[in-house]
Amino acid sequence: MEPHIPEFAGFSGWKGKKVLEIGCGIGTDAVNFARNGADYVGVELSDVSLEIARQRFDVLGLSGQFFAANVEELSGSDIPVGPYDLIYSFGVIHHTVNPAQALSEVRKFASVETELRIMLYARNSYKAILIEEGFDQPEAQDGCPIALTYTHEEARALIESAGFSVHSIKQDHIFPYKVDRYVQYEYEKESWFDSMPPDLFTLLEKRLGWHLLISGSAT
Repeated sequence: MEPHIPEFAGFSGWKGKKVLEIGCGIGTDAVNFARNGADYVGVELSDVSLEIARQRFDVLGLSGQFFAANVEELSGSDIPVGPYDLIYSFGVIHHTVNPAQALSEVRKFASVETELRIMLYARNSYKAILIEEGFDQPEAQDGCPIALTYTHEEARALIESAGFSVHSIKQDHIFPYKVDRYVQYEYEKESWFDSMPPDLFTLLEKRLGWHLLISGSAT
C-alpha cells in the first residue's frame, strides 16, 4: 500500500553494511533489510512491538539485533555504538516529544560516511488539510498523543541543526482507499480517486503527499 518505501529505503543496497533503524515497530522494514543481507540493528520503544519483531525474525530465520530504547536517550542505551552506514527511520521522529533532541542523539551513532533516510509528516499535504477540517486524524488508531508536521524548510532546519546535511526532500503518499473496506483487506478506492487518471494522482502525491522523504548524511 506504500510502494514508495522500497525505493526510498533501498533495501537491496545495504548488503554487508551496518543499518540502524530508529523505531522498527513490528519489523516490517527490518525483514526487508535483513533479507537483503544488511547487518541490522533495530531500536523500538514499545516492548510489545519489539517482541513481535523478534518473533518474525525467528520464524523467518533472519539475523538481526533488537533493543528497547527511547530515541531521545539513545546514547544511554546498550545499542552498539557504530558508526552505521545507514540510519533509517520511517514515521517515528515526528511522534517524539523533542525531535531535535532525538536527532542529536541519533547523530552520535553516525560518522561522516553515514547516510540518513528519514520520513516526517508533511504539513503542506492533502491529509493535513483533512485533519485541520476535522475529516481525518493523524494515525489510524485513536489517541495518538503527538504527530508533528513539517514544511520542507522546517524539516531541513531540524535535521541540519542535529549535524546532518540534507541532500533531497521529496513528497509522496496519499491514501486513496475506503477505510471500512481496507480494514477487511478490500482495496476499493474512494470514488474521486478511482475516477482520477493515474498521472494526476501521482502528481498530487508529489505535491500534497503525507510523507516527506528526506535523504542526507552526517557532517
